[in-house]
Amino acid sequence: MRHLLLSLCLLALPAAAEIYSYVDGQGNRVFTDRPPQNQPQAKSLELHPTNGMQAPPPPVPKQVQPPKETTAGYRWLRIASPEPDFTLRNGEGNLTVTAESEPALQPGHRYRLLLDGQPADQAGSAPLFSLTNLDRGTHRLAVEILDANGHPLERSPEQEVHVKRPSLAQKRLVRPCQQNDYGVRPECPLSDKPAEKSDIPYVPFI
Repeated sequence: MRHLLLSLCLLALPAAAEIYSYVDGQGNRVFTDRPPQNQPQAKSLELHPTNGMQAPPPPVPKQVQPPKETTAGYRWLRIASPEPDFTLRNGEGNLTVTAESEPALQPGHRYRLLLDGQPADQAGSAPLFSLTNLDRGTHRLAVEILDANGHPLERSPEQEVHVKRPSLAQKRLVRPCQQNDYGVRPECPLSDKPAEKSDIPYVPFI
């Protein structure tokens, strides 16, 4: 208990003060920083330097990052028509492609059709595209969703369509070229147009 009281007294006094200790008439140990006049037995105590600790630096406030802007997401995007591996039997090579997405198209976004990896038409808000005069053979179809700046946000799985249309030679067999068909029908190029016969009778020069 005495050691505790001594510690408390020492903490309460200035670091440079001199401490005196004596026993009073009631037998109590007294500590004071003033030399007592009527206590010749008072002794000066030698104080050891106290340990000091520097206060920890204040915490650096964390910089709050602004939330990142997120674009509206799409759960899926697909071609609704035609179905995969569809075979087009159309002499003109015309095909209508429709698409659908979940959720529906967001404001400012557009659909775009890709044919063999290249844009087939201008992007628009309607998921409906018309292709004309497709070449014979197999073609790859896909649909993209573009943001307001024209950057792709979503792309459907790619699927194939097979175009079966008569060749030019087959068309000419079914419907032979007439004189007025050359340069008009694709299967009747001007280069194949026969020379016209002259109606002027040949008169030998005498």
